[in-house]
Amino acid sequence: MLMAHPAVLNNLVEQYETLQLLHAEAGTEEVRDRMDELARTLCVATGTADVDTALVAARHRLPGARPEDDSLLTATP
Repeated sequence: MLMAHPAVLNNLVEQYETLQLLHAEAGTEEVRDRMDELARTLCVATGTADVDTALVAARHRLPGARPEDDSLLTATP
Protein backbone atom coordinates (compact mmCIF):
# COMPACT_ATOMS: atom_id res chain seq x y z
CA MET A 1 0.00 0.00 0.00
CA LEU A 2 1.24 3.48 -0.80
CA MET A 3 1.81 5.64 2.24
CA ALA A 4 0.94 9.34 2.23
CA HIS A 5 3.69 11.71 3.31
CA PRO A 6 3.27 12.88 6.93
CA ALA A 7 3.02 16.52 5.79
CA VAL A 8 0.09 15.61 3.53
CA LEU A 9 -1.62 13.66 6.30
CA ASN A 10 -1.11 16.51 8.74
CA ASN A 11 -2.64 18.98 6.30
CA LEU A 12 -5.66 16.74 5.65
CA VAL A 13 -6.23 16.15 9.37
CA GLU A 14 -5.96 19.86 10.16
CA GLN A 15 -8.40 20.82 7.39
CA TYR A 16 -10.92 18.15 8.39
CA GLU A 17 -10.72 19.00 12.10
CA THR A 18 -11.09 22.72 11.38
CA LEU A 19 -14.24 22.13 9.37
CA GLN A 20 -15.51 19.78 12.06
CA LEU A 21 -14.94 22.41 14.77
CA LEU A 22 -16.83 24.93 12.68
CA HIS A 23 -19.73 22.47 12.32
CA ALA A 24 -19.28 22.48 8.54
CA GLU A 25 -21.65 19.55 8.19
CA ALA A 26 -24.43 22.07 8.83
CA GLY A 27 -22.99 24.61 6.38
CA THR A 28 -23.46 25.24 2.69
CA GLU A 29 -23.43 22.44 0.16
CA GLU A 30 -19.99 23.53 -1.02
CA VAL A 31 -18.55 23.30 2.49
CA ARG A 32 -20.20 19.92 3.13
CA ASP A 33 -18.79 18.67 -0.17
CA ARG A 34 -15.30 19.79 0.87
CA MET A 35 -15.65 17.98 4.18
CA ASP A 36 -16.80 14.82 2.38
CA GLU A 37 -13.88 15.14 -0.05
CA LEU A 38 -11.42 15.44 2.83
CA ALA A 39 -12.97 12.40 4.52
CA ARG A 40 -12.64 10.31 1.35
CA THR A 41 -9.07 11.48 0.81
CA LEU A 42 -8.14 10.61 4.40
CA CYS A 43 -9.64 7.15 3.96
CA VAL A 44 -7.71 6.55 0.74
CA ALA A 45 -4.48 7.94 2.19
CA THR A 46 -4.70 5.68 5.24
CA GLY A 47 -6.29 2.60 3.67
CA THR A 48 -9.34 2.77 5.91
CA ALA A 49 -13.08 2.67 5.31
CA ASP A 50 -14.42 5.43 7.57
CA VAL A 51 -13.22 8.88 8.53
CA ASP A 52 -12.93 8.24 12.28
CA THR A 53 -10.59 5.30 11.67
CA ALA A 54 -8.74 7.35 9.05
CA LEU A 55 -8.13 10.16 11.53
CA VAL A 56 -6.73 7.73 14.11
CA ALA A 57 -4.53 6.04 11.50
CA ALA A 58 -3.28 9.38 10.18
CA ARG A 59 -2.41 10.64 13.66
CA HIS A 60 -0.42 7.47 14.32
CA ARG A 61 1.69 8.16 11.24
CA LEU A 62 2.44 11.78 12.12
CA PRO A 63 5.77 12.78 13.65
CA GLY A 64 5.67 12.43 17.42
CA ALA A 65 3.16 9.58 17.40
CA ARG A 66 4.09 6.82 19.78
CA PRO A 67 4.22 3.61 17.77
CA GLU A 68 3.93 1.55 20.94
CA ASP A 69 0.68 3.29 21.91
CA ASP A 70 -1.88 0.53 22.23
CA SER A 71 -4.82 2.72 23.22
CA LEU A 72 -6.81 1.39 20.27
CA LEU A 73 -6.58 -2.18 21.52
CA THR A 74 -9.25 -3.49 23.81
CA ALA A 75 -8.19 -4.62 27.23
CA THR A 76 -8.51 -8.30 27.94
CA PRO A 77 -10.08 -9.20 31.28
